[in-house]
Amino acid sequence: MIEIIDKRLRAAQFRLRLNRALADSGLSQSALARAIGVDRSTISQLLTDEGARLPNAHVVGACAAALGVSADWLLSLSERPENAADLVAASLTMSAAPRALVDERIFGWHQEAEGYKIRHVPAALPDMLKTRALLEWEYAPHLGRTADQAIGASQDRLDWMRRSPSDYEIAMPIYELDSFAKGTGYYEGLPRDIREEQLSHFEHLSTQLYPRLRIYLFDAKRLYSAPLTVFGPLLCVLYAGSHYLAFRDKERVATLTTHFDNLVREADITARQVPDRLRDLRAAIS
Repeated sequence: MIEIIDKRLRAAQFRLRLNRALADSGLSQSALARAIGVDRSTISQLLTDEGARLPNAHVVGACAAALGVSADWLLSLSERPENAADLVAASLTMSAAPRALVDERIFGWHQEAEGYKIRHVPAALPDMLKTRALLEWEYAPHLGRTADQAIGASQDRLDWMRRSPSDYEIAMPIYELDSFAKGTGYYEGLPRDIREEQLSHFEHLSTQLYPRLRIYLFDAKRLYSAPLTVFGPLLCVLYAGSHYLAFRDKERVATLTTHFDNLVREADITARQVPDRLRDLRAAIS
């Protein structure tokens, strides 16, 4: 008895979803019939028949393909009407990552995730925590006349972060700060006064904005992370240099959230200890 009721419910749901998909597609019954190679009367029966029978797999698949939905959704095996190709396209997107201080796409992702915790592994020091002098040294050769505008926009992002209800966690390898303080590697040639000012500014922000902003330093000899940002449960964005890879499917977002949380859990220097570390680095180069 229960099985018969289940069949009827599933058949009724199929009719409802087929009618919805047909209406959304803009096709007529005749056009759908031609698309799947059946008589119009067959389509009419599929849409109105009150029986408990479902069409065969070929007809269901053909209808799904013609209407741009998934067969699983028509059969109530999924709540997502998108077909597999559309789901993959929606769950993974790639976009250009310009060599610039401010990317409106990144800011849009921050706004979308407002109120959620944002987890961030920067490629270097976080841009919105940099002094103007450091930003000019780093970006002016690439941005030219637009440097002032971009630097001002970076300050706007910091101001937005101060007002945002989101918590921010940032995880960086210890060597990044050490290399910056010594002016080696990427920071070779950076004047000492700029490094001292930046360390002081970094210390001020990490103290002033705590606990809404928490910075952790991990040992890259034990742990590794590519640059990434996890926007709450909504999406995760990997930075590949010239492009961003954005994932929206729950499993990948959860996996990369766990990865980030492991960086925090295994950090050698916690958020409470970061200001002391910054003071020590500044004293060492003064």
